Amino acid sequence: MYVAVGQFAVSADWQNNAETCVSLMSQAHQQGASLLVLPEALLARDDNDPDLSVKSAQLLDGGFLTRLLEESACNNLTTVLTVHVPSTAGRAINTLVVLRAGNIVEQYAKLHLYDAFSIQESRLVDAGTIVPPLIEIDGIHLGLMTCYDLRFPEMALNLALAGAEVLVLPAAWVRGPLKEHHWATLLAARALDTTCYMVAAGECGNKNIGQSRIIDPMGVTVAAAAEAPALLIAEISPARIALARQQLPVLRNRRFAPPQLL
Repeated sequence: MYVAVGQFAVSADWQNNAETCVSLMSQAHQQGASLLVLPEALLARDDNDPDLSVKSAQLLDGGFLTRLLEESACNNLTTVLTVHVPSTAGRAINTLVVLRAGNIVEQYAKLHLYDAFSIQESRLVDAGTIVPPLIEIDGIHLGLMTCYDLRFPEMALNLALAGAEVLVLPAAWVRGPLKEHHWATLLAARALDTTCYMVAAGECGNKNIGQSRIIDPMGVTVAAAAEAPALLIAEISPARIALARQQLPVLRNRRFAPPQLL
């Protein structure tokens, strides 16, 4: 199975961002990918207004996703991304959606809100309460995560113990001292913790680092972007997963009980 990761800088215009997503979906399909992972919070972003993502929140049947679903209906590509969906007045839910064949086939409300490094996502965003489900593509099971979830190994382990072989991560990783090091280290660590592929899309631009990556179950980076817009393509090999789990049976060797949501 081939997977794609689309990286771009989100603008303040949701219609422009929708067309960028549609273009990446078309390119990924043309290059034979079964999965496309896009970054986090794709509706709108403005360097001068950190709250624009929430202010621009749309319902799942709003114009942004309607446009993407039109493109999704044209092929069998599975697309994963996140958008803000209104909850109560002035607040929203950071919602991961999975698009396939013109439908939203799964959704996940971000569990771990980014209240760190002087940013407080929970000020305007409501946290999810449910562990995300697995999805299946071409017989391979994928676990869903969003950005800050990466810092919590229990999340990845929970998904792997449920049967995930690939972990999918839309993100908007904020720039800052050591943040690029954290990103690279945590992606490789989660792959090795779980012997899963990591397929991570990062939003680029002035505030976020980009640096999308696809990492195999032995922690090897098989595709990577820098800070500019990019489309990555890599193969997910079930044989590589099986070999990693034979050589490094951490899921079988662990001595702790499976993690559970508080």
